Amino acid sequence: MALMTIAALQLDLKANDNLGEVVARIKSTVARYPQVHMILLSELAICGPGATSASPRLNDCLDTLCALAKSLDIWLVPGSIYEDKHGKVLNSTPVINAKGEVVAHYSKMYPFYPFEKGVAQGQNICVFEVPGYGKLGISICYDMWFPELSRAMISEGAEVILHPTLTDSCDRDVELAMVQATAAQQQCYVIDVNGAGKQAFGKSRICGPDGDIIYESSSHEEVMLVEVDFERVRRARERGLMGLGQPLKSFRDAGHRFPHEGLANREKYFDSLGALELPVRTSV
Repeated sequence: MALMTIAALQLDLKANDNLGEVVARIKSTVARYPQVHMILLSELAICGPGATSASPRLNDCLDTLCALAKSLDIWLVPGSIYEDKHGKVLNSTPVINAKGEVVAHYSKMYPFYPFEKGVAQGQNICVFEVPGYGKLGISICYDMWFPELSRAMISEGAEVILHPTLTDSCDRDVELAMVQATAAQQQCYVIDVNGAGKQAFGKSRICGPDGDIIYESSSHEEVMLVEVDFERVRRARERGLMGLGQPLKSFRDAGHRFPHEGLANREKYFDSLGALELPVRTSV
């Protein structure tokens, strides 16, 4: 049975400059829970929000994070950190293996426009394999609102979606519904971890491949442990959700093509929606 223990850290952190504190929390987590294979942080946990002002940047702390993963013999997905690359700012996370090597890299494909100003779009999905266990994919915060992204990761074999997020907004209940719906539709684990304290208000959620809610956090700091059973994912996909629907097989076999999959076919309606910009006060 392929069981992998992932610790999702919902931490109470300062607004920015949290590298030292995060390193200490990761060390204490591994000391308390030696069964942990992987640590997952929330979005922008280390640097905080603010595309131009956030600190530190990914290039400033990557060596420290790689050395930490190697010293603790763990896989590390450090939420996300703003990255300066080719004259652009990206909201990115490395995937660091237990040898301290960066084996994958993901940049948020759907920044929260128009609010997340100055952040460029990532261009590629991220699916990576942990040898002996299975495949995992990554989405970041607003990416969750685009089911095409989760389906693309599943099409590459992802059995777990790691979803660091950072939010204190009133639509959190809607996002939590999406976490559960994504797990059911894609027949996978979804591990959604938010920040706490000065950065966000918690309410993280972990769901299993039958759409079941495994755990939902409070608004305070928590270390959330989940034993990911990759064989459970494979059984669900083979035999159906609760022995019922087999949506991935149905999607594979139907052969449908939808209008939004071809750029030429979608422009007329989508262009009618107007510009992507901040809403303004209405007047009578």
